Amino acid sequence: MAELKKAADQPAEPQARSVRVVVLALMITMLLAMLDNLIVGTAMPTIVGDLGGMEHLSWVVTAYTLATAASTPIWGKLGDLYGRKGVFLASIVIFLVGSVLSGMAQDMGQLIGFRAVQGLGAGGLMVGVMSIIGALVPPRERGRYQGMMAGVMAIAMIGGPLVGGVITDHLGWRWSFYINLPLGVIALAMVTAVLHLPRTERSKAKVDYLGAALLTVGITAIVLVTTWGGTEYAWSSAVIMELIALGVASLVGFLFVETKAAEPIMPLHIFRSRNFTLMSVIGFMAGFVMFGAVLFLPLYQQSVQGASATNSGLLLLPMLLAMMVVSLIAGRVTTSTGKYRIFPIIGSALMVTGLFLLSTMDTGTTRLTSGVYMAVLGAGMGFLMQITMLVAQNSVELKDMGVASSATTLFRTLGSSFGVAIMGALFNGRVQDEMAARGGGGATEQSAQLDASSLAKLPDVVREAYEYAVASGTHIAFLVGGSVAVTALIASVFVKEVPLRGAGKPEASSDGPAGPADEVPAGSSDAVPTAGTEPAKASQNA
Repeated sequence: MAELKKAADQPAEPQARSVRVVVLALMITMLLAMLDNLIVGTAMPTIVGDLGGMEHLSWVVTAYTLATAASTPIWGKLGDLYGRKGVFLASIVIFLVGSVLSGMAQDMGQLIGFRAVQGLGAGGLMVGVMSIIGALVPPRERGRYQGMMAGVMAIAMIGGPLVGGVITDHLGWRWSFYINLPLGVIALAMVTAVLHLPRTERSKAKVDYLGAALLTVGITAIVLVTTWGGTEYAWSSAVIMELIALGVASLVGFLFVETKAAEPIMPLHIFRSRNFTLMSVIGFMAGFVMFGAVLFLPLYQQSVQGASATNSGLLLLPMLLAMMVVSLIAGRVTTSTGKYRIFPIIGSALMVTGLFLLSTMDTGTTRLTSGVYMAVLGAGMGFLMQITMLVAQNSVELKDMGVASSATTLFRTLGSSFGVAIMGALFNGRVQDEMAARGGGGATEQSAQLDASSLAKLPDVVREAYEYAVASGTHIAFLVGGSVAVTALIASVFVKEVPLRGAGKPEASSDGPAGPADEVPAGSSDAVPTAGTEPAKASQNA
């Protein structure tokens, strides 16, 4: 107790400054992870023109996505077992090695393989950032950093395509990979120098290799189903059916193995927490909606509203700014009051409302109107994106911070895969049907990829048919998205207000003090203040 009191009496301001320096280094790494796909996506046409292999184009993205999704839970568990700092630095190094190799690729096969290496490292970047912040900053204080995280996301989504275009036009496509090096080196140096987490005893438990293998196979099968279904293969094809069977069998086997493993890759006991399970559901839905919107909104604005593709990132500005501002406000309120239950409810309600508003857009919708609708959706996402991680981390013990962060990240990633696949299939199907019905029969399946300049060259009848078809496709995609997102609203109603761990004594919630019967696992630090324990020591050492 004397040590706790002594640590608690340390000057708060130097600790806060040191924590801000650490968080700055982590935000640079977060930016590195988010920028990559956006920059590379802009450079893809040039890459294909140089290396050839158009038929393998999708694998450049798929290899990266698969490696990222499959490695995410493994990185989280390794951090819990062997120390978060070392594992995090290893993921940065692997990501940078993959970036250099991708930039040196001489054919499409090499690029696909090196992108998988890059994705393997990327799987540990976001998980590392979230789990280190979770260990370093008490949940009660973490809200003040939410605006910074949302800001990084907005910068990446707006700046990624712009930076990718400039790099590709003036330096060549290889620099779309090499650009990761300066950011990565800065992140490595800062994390090495300023991040000092409490020393933990190295675990002697064996890594759950069987569980890791089964989970990897299951995730890979799911991602391939959502990537190939309706594009490479028909949904009813033998390949898709076999992948579904493989995925289900692998995940069932994984659940069985996890009940027997000494140190499971994803301990199932974390799902006994009602809040953690609900946050996983809400995070899945947020990923489903977010990436579907990022995919279809620029396409609608370019094809129907005649916006330029050059500044495609700017088309999402109303949504991203609303998301950033609301996330900042929600974080500040959470830090000052310790209350958060209302935010998932408001966020889910706004998300559903925004999606249904977006589903009403047609060929006559103005940019101002669509911008307002996007702002409503962005505000909903702002209430959800960081709160889901915050509540999930607050629902587990510190020793499980890595797996909690990786599980939440994984569900969001899987949600984005399902969102893009389902909304994309509905969109493309409706576009083709409307084109055929309105005299656009000469259009092929690639017609859904027309940009504004290509659209202007079409005959008037075909162009008008295409504009109507895209508006109709957008309508059905967002209508279904809004219907699915109602699940998040229902889940948010059942979230329990459990006091956030913090530098001060947790405030009593309306549901009573947290205890083993509530969301705090037995023996965890949820029921006691954490000042002077790991987070306080970490900030002092940093």
